[in-house]
Amino acid sequence: MPDDYRRCLDLYESRDIDLTQYPIVGVGSVCRRQASSQIDAVISTILRHDPDMPLHAFGVKARGLKIYGRKILTCDSLAWSYQARREPPLAGHTHSSCANCLDYALAWRSRVLAVRPSQQLALFDDLS
Repeated sequence: MPDDYRRCLDLYESRDIDLTQYPIVGVGSVCRRQASSQIDAVISTILRHDPDMPLHAFGVKARGLKIYGRKILTCDSLAWSYQARREPPLAGHTHSSCANCLDYALAWRSRVLAVRPSQQLALFDDLS
């Protein structure tokens, strides 16, 4: 699996495309991998190729942030919405599900911030 990503990097390089010159480089198929150690292996492989690669990981789980959070610049996840669809709405909410609810999303964000490594994930930093 990490070899697939390495081959992809080699293809970019063979076309004289320097990915470190882009503000962010997406790492796909992360959400399809259930084991955070597998994702860490992929991220580490990419960074061994070029340690200055500004990486965005799609579909990251909170427990994965503990393992490889310092290695990525940003990430995203729809896990909060997935979980909200399977739970009753928050107390006082009248909608049938909090899957698109700002209050639920902000509560999830607070939990993610509590597990993230320090000085990491500018995407989740307070913008106020």
